[in-house]
Formats: sequence, structure tokens, C-alpha cells
Amino acid sequence: MYDICTIGHITLDKVVTTQSTNYMPGGTSFYFSKALRKFDVSYMLVTALAEQENHIVAGLRDENIEVFSQHSAHTVYFENIYSANQDHREQNVLQKAAPFTVAQMPAIDAKIFHLGPLLSDDITVDLLKMLAAKGMVSLDIQGFLRYVENKKVFYTDWADKKEALAHVSILKANEFEMEVVTGTSDVIEGAKYLAALGVKEVIITLGSKGSLIYKDDHFFQIPAYKPTAIIDATGCGDTYMAGYLSKKVKGAGVQEAGEFGAAMATLKIQSSGPFSGDAEMVEEVVRFGECDREMIAQAIYL
Repeated sequence: MYDICTIGHITLDKVVTTQSTNYMPGGTSFYFSKALRKFDVSYMLVTALAEQENHIVAGLRDENIEVFSQHSAHTVYFENIYSANQDHREQNVLQKAAPFTVAQMPAIDAKIFHLGPLLSDDITVDLLKMLAAKGMVSLDIQGFLRYVENKKVFYTDWADKKEALAHVSILKANEFEMEVVTGTSDVIEGAKYLAALGVKEVIITLGSKGSLIYKDDHFFQIPAYKPTAIIDATGCGDTYMAGYLSKKVKGAGVQEAGEFGAAMATLKIQSSGPFSGDAEMVEEVVRFGECDREMIAQAIYL
């Protein structure tokens, strides 16, 4: 029995800027797995990629991360093209990998199954239901809202949300994703809408303003901790969830787990690449880090 099992594709990311072109692995499963490698958590990653990218899996195993890798003809390949204005990004999908299904899922038992789809057809609803019968399902909803047309990425509502979310215990979405799936930009109403579909814990991340967690008709306001520098925001949401679930699986309450996840994301944004610290570093930020607890309250009610 594992504490946490993550299911999701590792990606090839091509990042094109006006200055350079860089290639790197990415995806929810990659950033989440790397974030937990120094934590006292029994962990397994289930992923799928092409044979020529097996060196990425080998690197994870070298860091004592257990990985089940199913064969795929291709590895998910994202191309992100940035103009001189870094706020503008053109995103293309050059390759897609084999989906995760009930038939290919290994016989793994876990307390929490964290699903990190990158595209709408990555993980079948039947698999989600099967996992929910074995343990808690945690979902980063982002990928289920993405579809590809002529290699371009577009966002749309999740057609299977009513069927699937009834089986999801913990759901994480950012403000934009929440609006796509709920039809409202009001964080309070959006969280209540998702809970009404059956989600036990709804996590809405609000960037530098913090995050809001809704459980049992109660809202928990999680502050954002101020980073010493903003270097690389890639994977911050995945790192937040790694911290949150690592605490939850050990019995922590929502507020404690949320603040731990927020602190972990703050440490991540201060450097490039995946989070590489340990639990003691995160706890130090929680105890001594600077945060504005009024900002999250203001963000909710504006």
C-alpha cells in the first residue's frame, strides 16, 4: 500500500523565446514526483512515454522514485513559444501519448491517487471511477479542460464533469480553470458549484494572493508566502499539491496542509526546475515566512 500514487504523462517541453530554444522534461507527474523525493512518503508514479525517452524515467529511479512506465509510441510533446512579451504564449502539441485506461493500470493500492492529466483524453472516466473504489482520488483538473485542434491547445468545459467529479475527493483548479468548468469567476460560488457535484475538498489557487479550500461547508483561507525572488513559476501548482497531499496522507487538517503546500510552492518559485528541498525547509517557511493573510480575504470578496 502506497501513501500516494500519481498517474500522468511526463512531457517533452520545447520552450522557444526570442533569445533561445530549450528542451526539458515536464508535466504534472514529473514536477509532483520530483518534489517528494526527499519526503517520508511511500510513493509510486505511473506514467507513459516512448522508448527513446526512457532516460527520463531512469533519472527518476536513480533518485529512488518508484516508477511504472507503460510503453507508448510517442511521448507528449508540448511546444511553448513566447514573444518578447513574456505574458503571451503560443502553445502547440506536437505529439500525444497513449492514454491511461483500466486495462493497462497496474495492480497498485494507494491511500491517495493523484491524477495529473495534461490533455482531455489522457485518463478515462472508467479508470477514475475504478481508482475511487480503491482510495481517495485527487485531481488537477487542468488537462481535462484542454483539447487539441490542428496541434493548437484550446480550453473548454469538461463534458464528463458531472459523471466524474462525483468520484473525486480532492480537486485543484486555478482561477481560470475554475471559471471554464463552472461558468463563474466568483471564487466562492465556483467552489460551492464543484462541491455540489460531489467533490469533498475544492482547492482554488489564486497565485500570489494565496488559495482557498472549501470542505464541509467551510472555507479555509490559505495565504501565499512571499518569495525572496521570482525565478521560475513552472510546476508551482504541482509542488503545492505535493506538499498538500503529503501532509493530508499523514493526517494533517486542511489549514495545516494548505499552508505547507503554499510554503513549498514559494520555495519552488525561487529557483529553476523542480522543487529540490525537504520538509524541514518547508516548515521553516511556514513558521517564519512573510505572508499577508489579509490579501487572500480581499481576493475572495473583491
